[in-house]
Amino acid sequence: MPVSEKSLLYDELPFWSAPFGLLLLDTVKYKKNIRVLDIGCGYGFPMLELADRLGKGSEVHGLDPADDAIEVLTEKIRMREVTNAFAVQGRGEDLPFGNGVFDLIISNNGLNNVSDQGRVIHECFRVCKPGAQLVFTMNLPHTMTEFYEALRIVLGRVGLAESIAAMDAHIFDKRKPVEYLQDLITGCGFQIISAQPDGFKYRFTSAQAFYDHYLVKNFFLPHWKAFLPGDRQDEILSEAALILDREAAESGNFEISVPFVCFDCRKVI
Repeated sequence: MPVSEKSLLYDELPFWSAPFGLLLLDTVKYKKNIRVLDIGCGYGFPMLELADRLGKGSEVHGLDPADDAIEVLTEKIRMREVTNAFAVQGRGEDLPFGNGVFDLIISNNGLNNVSDQGRVIHECFRVCKPGAQLVFTMNLPHTMTEFYEALRIVLGRVGLAESIAAMDAHIFDKRKPVEYLQDLITGCGFQIISAQPDGFKYRFTSAQAFYDHYLVKNFFLPHWKAFLPGDRQDEILSEAALILDREAAESGNFEISVPFVCFDCRKVI
């Protein structure tokens, strides 16, 4: 099949999502002959791994709104001959399934990309069977805090309080605190069994290497530039880079933290 540039770019994301996904896979309660839904399945991780582990008799449905993701996932399912996996195009806010049909719902760092998290979790409750398990991971507000703190110093120094406020709003929009998520989950009717914190770190030799990393360049930097004044973006990012580079000069590298949480929930009626 023809491979789009977007497909090639996004299919590298399992490196980012693997630490989240491994904890998710360890949290799942494995049973035979169950129906599973993966919300925001992307290009198939950890959906296809879970389908292989559950084996024949179970069904694993991967849901994603993106045309490219569904196209690539469908081809992967065919090529890998995963007979119990199915690609479905759709949105988490309006799940295209009936009531009470799934034994397990997973989402690996996908719920932070939906437009209405509360509605998605309500929909999960609707399509879950009584006693069903909901397991999802999300990265937390202190993700890449080392960069954001450097940027905060620069913005404070040049008197751009409005950009600091916009940065904080961006962080909250993308990464909700654990307490906020707990209220959403219980408010939708789920019982929280556990909220397990975890995390990992990226290490870079320079700020330029950080800015040039494909993940940062393609998925983070455009959002950062959006809350900076257009005529000062390069200046501000360069000043933040100097702060990161000073740390790298002292120790040979600097760290970028990615904390996350894995929720294990049940539908209790």
